[in-house]
Amino acid sequence: MIEWQWSRFADLTAAELYEMLALRQHVFVLEQACLYPDIDGLDVDAHHLLGWKTVAGKRELAATLRCLAPGAKYDEMSLGRVATSASARGTGLGRELVAQGIACAERLHPGHAIRIGAQAHLEAFYGSFGFRTVSAPYDEDGILHIDMLRPAAGD
Repeated sequence: MIEWQWSRFADLTAAELYEMLALRQHVFVLEQACLYPDIDGLDVDAHHLLGWKTVAGKRELAATLRCLAPGAKYDEMSLGRVATSASARGTGLGRELVAQGIACAERLHPGHAIRIGAQAHLEAFYGSFGFRTVSAPYDEDGILHIDMLRPAAGD
């Protein structure tokens, strides 16, 4: 069972922020062996979705993503820093994380499309949520990416 928490950056506790950054560092820097500036100045104005699970009586962060308002990074709103812990992979949590993220983002910014910079090998995964590829593949920090766009609800 996952407990979902949707918070503005300023509402995260120090411990929640620490867990979020630790998970992102573990996934993006250590597992993917990618040296890049994860702390990029965009978190402060973002909303963050955290997925918590309880294991042996201890609360652990299993998933996270961030939502940026239209104009913060792209003309459209965007979802990014989508990550699940290694122990949560293969359970469907990534699919639940993205679905929760889309729903929360649409409540925050109704009537706006969502743009993502996706790792190219996840094109079909994001395509299953209505995202379509809108760029040629490009290298970002040593990993092949593509831009994908999901039209605003009702478009």
